[in-house]
Amino acid sequence: MEKQKNRSVQEWIPIEKVLENGIIQLKDNTYIKIVKIKPINFNLKSELEKEAILNSYKLFLKTCNFNFQILIQSNKEDLSKHIQAVNQNLIREDKNIQEISIKYIQYIQNLNHDKKSSSKNFYIILKYKNENREVTEFEEYAIEDLSDKYFKVKDCLSRCGNIVIDMNKKEEILLILFSFLNTRIYFNQI
Repeated sequence: MEKQKNRSVQEWIPIEKVLENGIIQLKDNTYIKIVKIKPINFNLKSELEKEAILNSYKLFLKTCNFNFQILIQSNKEDLSKHIQAVNQNLIREDKNIQEISIKYIQYIQNLNHDKKSSSKNFYIILKYKNENREVTEFEEYAIEDLSDKYFKVKDCLSRCGNIVIDMNKKEEILLILFSFLNTRIYFNQI
């Protein structure tokens, strides 16, 4: 029986490199741009606002005539620092405030234990794949294409009320990739 060779992380992850502008080049010469979205709270909007948002979203789907992925990263919140701060303030408060604070801490601990306290990050992943271009001009064309797609996404989703953030720094992208691959380590360091 032949022993299986251990592969390094670099061998199985399809990423070739992350460019200084935050665009990811994959090993098959596909280029990817990550766009972060800060969503609105749809439930807090009036019926008229909801209708306008839905119409803007329909326009977004019609305007963006290219493939994209929507990625939602859900992370359990670490509330220990918050609980510690509330505990420290207990000493200085009167009895009524102390009772309320203790009940509040119990509520937060139960919420955290039941895994109902989480935050979410929303991303749109844009992709460009070589369509019979010369290799020398390929990267430049990919960057231009992804930039055009980003501005379409930004224009349309801004109309819906969302905040669209261009993840255009290598360090930001590396941090996002690290958070996807090392969730437990990443969120214990925050």
